[in-house]
Amino acid sequence: MAAVLQVSPVATGRKPRKGAPAPAPLSPFSHVVKVTDEPGGESRVLAHLERELPPGGIPAYLAGRKTGARSFVLWADPERRSRLATVVTSSCGDGVSAYQVLGGYGEVLGTVVREKACSGKGLRTRWSVTQTGCPEAVGLKGRIFWWYVWWLLFPLWLAIGVGSLVSGGGDVPRGPRRIRWRAAGETPFEFHSDGEVVVHAQWTDQRLAAALTALIVSFDSWLGTPWDDRRE
Repeated sequence: MAAVLQVSPVATGRKPRKGAPAPAPLSPFSHVVKVTDEPGGESRVLAHLERELPPGGIPAYLAGRKTGARSFVLWADPERRSRLATVVTSSCGDGVSAYQVLGGYGEVLGTVVREKACSGKGLRTRWSVTQTGCPEAVGLKGRIFWWYVWWLLFPLWLAIGVGSLVSGGGDVPRGPRRIRWRAAGETPFEFHSDGEVVVHAQWTDQRLAAALTALIVSFDSWLGTPWDDRRE
């Protein structure tokens, strides 16, 4: 049975009216990873996302992320009592970034390598995921056919984008985003353009899938809103 994971913003609530009871304490997290274990089922919070800041604090983190560096924790509970997983950067630079996903006790759950378009092994961004003890899964961002169509219509997208900026509203068309991973003749998981990671393989570790979801969304383009790109 497929599981669907998605990074979702945490509701901040509204200021209560005068005389109304005080609201519940707000979550210290800006985003969570939600999982739906079966089609049509109810979603539940799998992980609470928090950046793990370097010694230089937020400015150092934001400077490092421009080169591909990422470091964050997936907490199993809002009280930060149990780490579900931790993402650390193994190496980054020249458009290629490698990450380790660690479990709650520091054990290696798997590795993720991102090769930016035109800087790695092809014209499309390449995501390689290896779960410990499992075959490597490789996925390319967008189908090549839709990339051809998108670039052919680029002048139209540019005009729409300028119009959106001038009017102050509307959406700018984005390039193809879907990623479908292949491993040993099967598709263990895929990323949809709406920001969801769908897990198909029963052997996939949901902790690794949650970390992958958070990583992909953190590389959202300038048209998007990466969850970890905050100055607070």
